[in-house]
Amino acid sequence: MKFSPHLETVTLLRRYKRFMADVVRADGTEMTVHCANTGSMKNCVLGEPQQALISDSGNPKRKYRHTLEALQVGHGHWAGVNTSRPNALVEEAVRAGHVDALSPGTGVEREVKYGDSRFDLALGERSDPHTFIEVKNVTLGPGPDDTDDGMIAFPDSVTVRGQKHLLTLMDVVASGKRAVLFFCVQHSGATAARPADEIDARYGELLREAVQKGVEVLAWKVAISADGFELEKPLPIRM
Repeated sequence: MKFSPHLETVTLLRRYKRFMADVVRADGTEMTVHCANTGSMKNCVLGEPQQALISDSGNPKRKYRHTLEALQVGHGHWAGVNTSRPNALVEEAVRAGHVDALSPGTGVEREVKYGDSRFDLALGERSDPHTFIEVKNVTLGPGPDDTDDGMIAFPDSVTVRGQKHLLTLMDVVASGKRAVLFFCVQHSGATAARPADEIDARYGELLREAVQKGVEVLAWKVAISADGFELEKPLPIRM
């Protein structure tokens, strides 16, 4: 995923009302940007000025033309906080044949229904996919005062919706089809991924049950830079 123009380095002052953030540009001017993240952004927003990367939509009709893409977090690492990016990143990598476990085969579809749910991606014909994929943006790393152990966790807040996705992935396996949970780890310090049991114990329980019932879990680290993001390499998952 290449950015044109390249991402701009700014200073984040504050995030508020969930979808808004105030930043200061290199020339000292302050502006408000869109924050496309409904999560808590725990250990990403540090409560003090920090370096950030923003994108420019080039659309002057947008109320907030720029979008918060990444933040410099604890231990000098970067975390990608725009939750609209992971689906596109995973789709791009799968279509390119970059993810060995997920062959693009006869096609890659987005936003595919299954029962009363909708999965981020599916492989096969849209009318009859053989593989359903749920993508999660994973950014919960150690705080500035914590040991930098490289373990990046999901979720960063209790997620009833995420719990439902796991139940539905188990239903997919029971129906005879393939179900994949894909942790898109947008954190430059990542060496492994894990469930954040300390945040949502129920999610951790369901994840382990899902694995036992045949749901596959993949985790890939994203390379983050001002000119582009891309899936870089697979990561181990610590259950």
